[in-house]
Amino acid sequence: MSYRSLSDCVKDLERNGHLIRIRSEVDPDLEVAEIHRRVYDKGGPAILFEKIKGSPFPGLSNLYGTFERTDFIFRKTFDKVQKVIELKADPTNFLRNPLRYLSAPFTALTALPAKSWGKAPVTYGRTTIDQLPQIKSWPMDGGAFVTLPQVFTLPPGSRKIMESNLGMYRIQLSGNEYIPNEEIGLHYQIHRGIGIHHTQYNQSDEPFRCSIFVGGPPAHAFCAIMPLPEGLSELTFAGMLAGRRFRYKEENGHYLSSDADFVITGTIRKHAKKPEGPFGDHLGYYSLEHDFPVMEVENVYYRKDAIWHFTVVGRPPQEDSSFGYMIHKLVKQLTPQEFPGIRSINAVDAAGVHPLLLAIGSERYMPFREKQPEEILTQANRILGSGQTSLAKFLIIAADEDDPQLTTHRIDDFFRHVLERVDWTRDLHFYTKTTIDTLDYSGSGWNAGSKVVIACRGEARRKLRHELPTNFSLPDRFAEPRFAQPGILAIRSPKFTGADSYADGRELAHHLERYDLEDIPLILMVDDAEFVSANLNNFLWVTFTRANPSHDLHGVRAFTEFKHWGCRGPLIIDARIKPHHAPPLVSDPAVVKKVDKLFSKGGELAHI
Repeated sequence: MSYRSLSDCVKDLERNGHLIRIRSEVDPDLEVAEIHRRVYDKGGPAILFEKIKGSPFPGLSNLYGTFERTDFIFRKTFDKVQKVIELKADPTNFLRNPLRYLSAPFTALTALPAKSWGKAPVTYGRTTIDQLPQIKSWPMDGGAFVTLPQVFTLPPGSRKIMESNLGMYRIQLSGNEYIPNEEIGLHYQIHRGIGIHHTQYNQSDEPFRCSIFVGGPPAHAFCAIMPLPEGLSELTFAGMLAGRRFRYKEENGHYLSSDADFVITGTIRKHAKKPEGPFGDHLGYYSLEHDFPVMEVENVYYRKDAIWHFTVVGRPPQEDSSFGYMIHKLVKQLTPQEFPGIRSINAVDAAGVHPLLLAIGSERYMPFREKQPEEILTQANRILGSGQTSLAKFLIIAADEDDPQLTTHRIDDFFRHVLERVDWTRDLHFYTKTTIDTLDYSGSGWNAGSKVVIACRGEARRKLRHELPTNFSLPDRFAEPRFAQPGILAIRSPKFTGADSYADGRELAHHLERYDLEDIPLILMVDDAEFVSANLNNFLWVTFTRANPSHDLHGVRAFTEFKHWGCRGPLIIDARIKPHHAPPLVSDPAVVKKVDKLFSKGGELAHI
């Protein structure tokens, strides 16, 4: 089925039992988000909020809330799109399997963007920013945000639609110093596609026009975040995945998505910024207030049956996890071409994506030598030097020859495999004083921190255990040792109060020298050992979002050999909350209590 609009998709989902309607009025200030999170956590349906306080427009969330529903939405087009991407990345695929790819060129050609002639659906009416649903998800958020925007720009001097950039960069609609209805904030970094356009406009006399699309066929939001092979336009991809060409129209010097539910047009100030944020982000913490570009609003268009499409971001997994699921399915065959020698790669969603990346590489160097990481180190450097994977903070890479059945997507098995084999005297490789993800506040400054590669190869050298040695003790102020999984021990440690607290790791390491801990190779210093050991996701989230490798890795019997650091006993990761970290996301208790009534007996959502 080809959806002509978001409304078409809503009707299809409702017919097939994938959607619920909330008919009572709900408050966009925290209440809508609290409802969304609970439905998502239960694996529930898409949610149509019919009455959002302060707005004449209904809202839709949790559209991609389960992998099964995401597959259902794109059930008619996914396989065709996958073939085009594979062929675009490697044209020789056609020679190897012509029958598989016979339809691919036709799929791409028939998906090219199409100009709308006459009145486009999205020009049905005009409104103002304050009439849009003002969705605020977390108590400390700086205002209301657009969380699934499609931001369209062209480079200076171009009116060619195929030269456009369409990306997903969050938009702040209200709050802070923005003039109501006249200004909105855009959060993007300079290395993004729109950031490149911004640099070009700074060197130009042209106004930096921008259009923000919200809604439209479900493929349109996905195309804004999809990492595409070079030369494949986001708009062509949107047409392929939607099964319907991306339609556009020019209006007052701006490009509009004809089938969008809303389009906000305006001009980005080239040399001016205003504070944007805070915003409850996908690492599970707030991204704090920083200066970002401002757009002067000219028009807000909407279609007759307009639905405000949004999601709620927070500690993963969340609805946007389905984007990662779709991307992996589409590009999994391309990994060896993008990263030669790499068999499998996983930016771990539960750890916030960029903090932890797992990979399986191949070793073909010097087969007659003792097994040690060699080629996989070259492959690790390729990963850290490429696009989005360059943001990885912890990269753990294993050699496929050690276990051909190993996969990066069975995470507990992957950690078991690595910890059975890792040699902490040799397998740690640091990158210090470098850039990390802007949303990661574990480092030494905004956008600044360190990385570490853990590369292991060889036969298992230990059998992991989940019991402590006889007469095991801890230093004063340390308590509650608990195993997160065999070989991984979490220990409640003193609250981190400042620079002097880094010595706690050395104190613990020195105390543990008295024990044989060969079979417990990883020790975590945490604020709450019970929480960390409760499940795999808690371990991943706490450990890899709260640690800066250069500062927070310690070791039992640590040593420095020239410039190489390692340890002859367990590695210790200090995963405590530090004063410079961003606050974690916590729901408002009063809103939680209010929403409880909706889900309790007799409430509108009791059946969920």
